[in-house]
Amino acid sequence: MTANDTPDRPADDEPEMNEGTAEVTTGDDGVFAMNESEAAGGPETDSEPPADAEEEAPAPPPEPEHKLAAVVYNPVKVDVDVLKATVAREAESAGWQETLWFETSVEDTGAGVTKKALEEGASMVLAAGGDGTVRAVAEAMYDSDASLALLPSGTGNLLARNLNLTLDDLDTSVNAAFAGKNRNMDIALMDIRDENGKISRHAFLVMAGLGLDAKMLANTDEKLKKKVGWLAYVDAIFKALRDKNQLRLRYSVDGNPARSLRAHTIIVGNTGTLQANVLLLPEAVIDDGYFEIVLLRPEGFIGWLQIGVKVLWENGVLRRSKLGRLMLTKDVDALNYVKGRELIVKLRRPEQIELDGDDFGRATAFKARVIPGGLTVRVPADT
Repeated sequence: MTANDTPDRPADDEPEMNEGTAEVTTGDDGVFAMNESEAAGGPETDSEPPADAEEEAPAPPPEPEHKLAAVVYNPVKVDVDVLKATVAREAESAGWQETLWFETSVEDTGAGVTKKALEEGASMVLAAGGDGTVRAVAEAMYDSDASLALLPSGTGNLLARNLNLTLDDLDTSVNAAFAGKNRNMDIALMDIRDENGKISRHAFLVMAGLGLDAKMLANTDEKLKKKVGWLAYVDAIFKALRDKNQLRLRYSVDGNPARSLRAHTIIVGNTGTLQANVLLLPEAVIDDGYFEIVLLRPEGFIGWLQIGVKVLWENGVLRRSKLGRLMLTKDVDALNYVKGRELIVKLRRPEQIELDGDDFGRATAFKARVIPGGLTVRVPADT
């Protein structure tokens, strides 16, 4: 499989973003154009990236001379008074200016206030909240020179987990922001066409998907989630598994001929680890310029058993040691992996779609592409 170079900015034939919103122009099917030169069937299973995947990543930007930080926080997820005291102490110790503060809301989950922070000159934005807050902040700042710092809270924190950051220590997280260092990571952009034909563009940092994960999120009881955390997803998973409807789709990776198939779930990931340290995408690397795609196509109980063995045992246990990797079994039809830089999917009917754990409604098509090194994040100095 040959991957095409992906520009750091949208190509000229892609729709332009409307100012201040994630919406783009409607009815432009050129966004989702596929290579239809061959009628190909079945999954594409070659997960080996091209040789240029080993090219050295660009160096992260230097430390800013203009040291002005902004905190974008979800008031439901954080103790604001404790957070402000901790940030003020670390900012003063590191020689930064007085911090700017912006609160998210139901109407603005982080993108709008992040743009305001950047307009006021912030060179670092601290995202205090769950994966949804982090995703919205990153969406607004991926093409800026500012860096993103994570102050994890909530039940997911998948990006923080995949960056091996501290999850439950506010002092350590804030210190890493002000006294840490910059690191480049990839960010993915996705154009989504909804069931009304409107196209919107969003970013994701961890995973996006159709099928089991999207239905799981739609079925999650928010009241139960507040009480028991990520365990609330277990009930939602069983509800999703009872849904027998399959995705019927055509997809193309990196401009290769389109393929048609039925699948239970399709997930495209910039990182590979889920809650409880479950490794779903073993070849997903946060800064290699590619994402990994997994297609779940189980046929009854045996198919789900094969997926369970592959994900929980082989990915979760065997892949973590040199000896274990020698014991990996061959691929199975129920679970297929692909790596690439661009993925286009067209669906037979509207399907629920999620990005980084947020429900984005029902889609009829989407185009996802990687921006290599498109986001700068703060990590501890000794990482």
